[in-house]
Amino acid sequence: MTTVTQQLDIAKIRRDFPILNETINGKPLVYLDNAATTQKPRQVLDALTGYYEHYNANIHRGIHHLAEKATSAFEASRRRIQAFLNARLSEEIIFTYGSTDGINLVAQAYGRAFLKAGDEIIISTMEHHSNIVPWQMLCEEKGCILKVIPISEEGELRMEEYEKLLSERTKFVSVVHVSNALGTINPVAQIVEKAHAVGAKVLLDGAQASSHLSIDVQALDCDFYVFSLHKLYGPTGMGVLYGKKELLDAMPPYRGGGEMIKEVTFEKTTYNELPYKFEAGTPNIADVVAARTALDYVDELGKEAIAEHEHQLLRYATDALEAIEGLRIIGRAKEKIGVLSFVMEGIHHQDIGVLLDQQGIAIRTGHHCTQPMMQRFGIPGTSRASFSVYNTMEEVDSLVRGLHKVKKMLG
Repeated sequence: MTTVTQQLDIAKIRRDFPILNETINGKPLVYLDNAATTQKPRQVLDALTGYYEHYNANIHRGIHHLAEKATSAFEASRRRIQAFLNARLSEEIIFTYGSTDGINLVAQAYGRAFLKAGDEIIISTMEHHSNIVPWQMLCEEKGCILKVIPISEEGELRMEEYEKLLSERTKFVSVVHVSNALGTINPVAQIVEKAHAVGAKVLLDGAQASSHLSIDVQALDCDFYVFSLHKLYGPTGMGVLYGKKELLDAMPPYRGGGEMIKEVTFEKTTYNELPYKFEAGTPNIADVVAARTALDYVDELGKEAIAEHEHQLLRYATDALEAIEGLRIIGRAKEKIGVLSFVMEGIHHQDIGVLLDQQGIAIRTGHHCTQPMMQRFGIPGTSRASFSVYNTMEEVDSLVRGLHKVKKMLG
């Protein structure tokens, strides 16, 4: 068995996650569905309950003690996320309800204001539906043209084809930093550079990248970046949109209501400054506050140490699954995070998931909200095991034994 990195005490880390003590169908939980959502450490759970128990109040407008304390914690999370992304300014951080919400905000606010009929938008074959549908909706409304970067059999972007798609008509490029279905790490710095060379703006979907890779939006020079905290050991229903200040300033508000205004009369409304212009209504205060704790937890463990542990899990699991006769891994990119998508000859992916669940093993099955990509590979879906910092080699062994049982029963 491969030795995991000595920098992390995995047994100690696992004790931080109460849900890992659960049993499923009388078996210890083996949770391998981290690309869908990660589990939450006790520290994050305590931050959530701590807010509600000790300083629950609405923010920004109140002058009493609880409101000021809640506001301070809320804005501290914004500054923490600014540092996490290495954004230039805290007002470049917009709180959303997740990556999907952030992409929709940019498509509607930037797209409606600055794109016109005949303008071209480029996405890729490996996009999540959340980075396809909003652009299709915009194209239908504005008459823009959607172009798609193809991918190779290994699950890598065909960058030579991307370069052919770029032209003076290209006005926006929106691509995933890391594929949720394949684990492929895309060459996003190169994508941004080539898009900027023709004058196009770029959004990067970092939903899968945020918990595995170090992200520096200034170094990447992307115009927009989105991610969700629930894939980063944080709460659900809370996400982030980073945008360059000059672009956010120029964009009209996406939603109207309280907080995003300076002055309202029946004749005219004056909008608030950044970042509040895009944060209408009472926000998801508790989850924003707990997001800071999640990022602190990651920093304490160390992104490099987490990545090394997950990489060793991926290598160990890849070798083990390849030894199973009739199993084929989908996505063999040279640069990957800890995601393994696979198919088994003659066995439906849903049946694999059900039988593994009976053994206490949680994986994801289906098209993973990437139907066009599944069509590219000529399959209806895959079984997907995805790893996180608290997973172990022993859990990979459990997965392998479980798949052998599946093969024996259905193969």
